[in-house]
Amino acid sequence: MRSRFAANQMSVNAPALGAMAIDPSDSADLPKGVRAVTIAGAGVLNYLAEDGQTCTTGELPVGTYSPFARRILATGTTATKITGWM
Repeated sequence: MRSRFAANQMSVNAPALGAMAIDPSDSADLPKGVRAVTIAGAGVLNYLAEDGQTCTTGELPVGTYSPFARRILATGTTATKITGWM
């Protein structure tokens, strides 16, 4: 069966095509890059962006954010229960 979202552009506003639990790592990229993350435990996200730049957020409340990340770094990340959306 063809995905009903196949014609959608991949953007922040497009529907998620999958999700995965994320364990932050300083050495391993995610199996697939993510367009957004949801954090269930407030804190800071330190991540490696798609372009290779290391980025650090300020203190984030529980919610969903759009970092376009290929890796969530363990060092500097204090947010917990992170879900990545593809």
